[in-house]
Amino acid sequence: MKIEPSGLPGVYIIKREPFFDIRGSFSRMFCKQELVGAGLCGDIAQINLSTNNSVGTLRGLHSQQGEDAEDKIVTCTSGKIFDVCVDVRENSKNFGKWFGIGLSPENGLALYVPKGFAHGYLTLCANAHVLYMVTQFYKQGAEQGYRFDDPKFSIDWPLKQPFIISAKDSSWPYV
Repeated sequence: MKIEPSGLPGVYIIKREPFFDIRGSFSRMFCKQELVGAGLCGDIAQINLSTNNSVGTLRGLHSQQGEDAEDKIVTCTSGKIFDVCVDVRENSKNFGKWFGIGLSPENGLALYVPKGFAHGYLTLCANAHVLYMVTQFYKQGAEQGYRFDDPKFSIDWPLKQPFIISAKDSSWPYV
């Protein structure tokens, strides 16, 4: 694995380094030793899989707060997504700044989203599968959300609305 800064402090891009042979390839998606060596999370509490049937499906922006705040490592195992995280730490000099990146099995990238950042993604094709590794168990009362179209964030989504979005995600308040 290669771990590189994204340009938004605390957010990292993780690149798999596959080994190829006649059977195909093999690569690590998670390595506690390398993550801890880079000063990042090393313990995963849950691994979640999200399947998305249609292009233009938008999930997010979500985070967990307080003692249930979580680091996430997000990768796309099928299809292609535009993955986004936003600094929502109230006293951060980077509050409201966002970072977005395309994730797909072909590019072998993952996004490391630290505590205090909201996360979401937009599917760029049908049948996109997204794998999340998180450092805390999901706790409904700790969840917090933000509008994907909040003008404070001005996220430049690569597709135009209308998106396929849950009632919950479309009802989060603006900052």
